[in-house]
Amino acid sequence: MQSADLTLRLPSSMQLPAPEAPLESFRREEVLSWEVDPDSETVRFLSLVVGDPGALGDLAEDLESVHRYDITSIDADTFYGYVEMDLRAADATLLGTFDVPGLVVVPPMVYTGRENVHVTVLGEPEAMSGLLERAPDDVDVEVTRVGEHQRRSETLAGRLTARQFEALEVARDAGYYEIPRSGELATVAEELECSESAASTLLRSAEGELVDAALRR
Repeated sequence: MQSADLTLRLPSSMQLPAPEAPLESFRREEVLSWEVDPDSETVRFLSLVVGDPGALGDLAEDLESVHRYDITSIDADTFYGYVEMDLRAADATLLGTFDVPGLVVVPPMVYTGRENVHVTVLGEPEAMSGLLERAPDDVDVEVTRVGEHQRRSETLAGRLTARQFEALEVARDAGYYEIPRSGELATVAEELECSESAASTLLRSAEGELVDAALRR
């Protein structure tokens, strides 16, 4: 058995047709479970989301394709979201990519932004090869790791706050994590509209959680 981590970049035709504002309120969505009902042409899924719970309600109200949704808050900016909605052709195409004999998708399926989907799959080498051949031509698939299966003891959304995700994202974009470092802490603090001390605390707290996750603690 092989395991592979994939990053899929979706074209605009496969992205959720929703206003940008509510989507920007979600830092990370981890799809924990999903079920396609071909008879009713609907899909049901449960996600763990870092972001504004109210934004999911706004999004669901804006989309006619959503039949039902439910929110269970964990804290101020982390929640479980359950959604039932129409199965779009684009969704069927994306999920059908992984419908390969001998292949298993390992939850969570992680969305970071409108176009990026991160997926871990487990299966025989032949099944892995079949997966890449089935990917739609307009979906960019990057294989980021191939090897023994790496089981994650818990999800990042359960570890990091929305503010920590924001701090990491700003620091990365500023070049703070490049080697050699091209971005300064002062730049990160300015973007976050906080003191350098507060920015440093945010980054170190987030980094500590990531280290613990990597070491499965």
